[in-house]
Amino acid sequence: MAEHRSMQRAALLDAARSLLSEGGTEALTFPALAERTGLARSSVYEYFRSRAAVVEELCEVDFPVWAAEVAAAMERTGSAEGKVEAYVRTQLALVGDRRHRAVVAISASELDAGAREKIRAAHGGLVAMIVEALGEMGHAQPRLAAMLLQGVVDAAVRRIELGAAEDPADITDTAVTMALRGVRG
Repeated sequence: MAEHRSMQRAALLDAARSLLSEGGTEALTFPALAERTGLARSSVYEYFRSRAAVVEELCEVDFPVWAAEVAAAMERTGSAEGKVEAYVRTQLALVGDRRHRAVVAISASELDAGAREKIRAAHGGLVAMIVEALGEMGHAQPRLAAMLLQGVVDAAVRRIELGAAEDPADITDTAVTMALRGVRG
């Protein structure tokens, strides 16, 4: 029975990812989740009490996987500058991934305070990964620089997500250049 519930919960989360990446937060509804998974709408409530609960669990499950990919890319490089470049490039390479699209959709949605705090904490963990590299580069305020660097990444993500006229590779290269030039200052 526990295995069945675990499989159903995983199916609901997978359906939520699809709905978020296809139609944004307005597409994430319990009737849509029920339809995608073949469950009765009332059954969805057995797993999640609200839409915010679905979002919170997606963040708990998906954000660490995404962050681990960024961390692994950073670890594969030896220099602090290489880590900054990997930090930017990996996040932007993940833009097309359903987990990433779900996290972006989630962050843009109207959520309760608890869900927003979990998202902020997860995002803070991502920013914390780059602080040490910025310190190694001699930046006087590495935490501040890390938050601003993430702002560059977030702007590039939005540009790619919008389907901007620029090629995503050009957006990525420009973001990396801005990041490296900016953190050296």
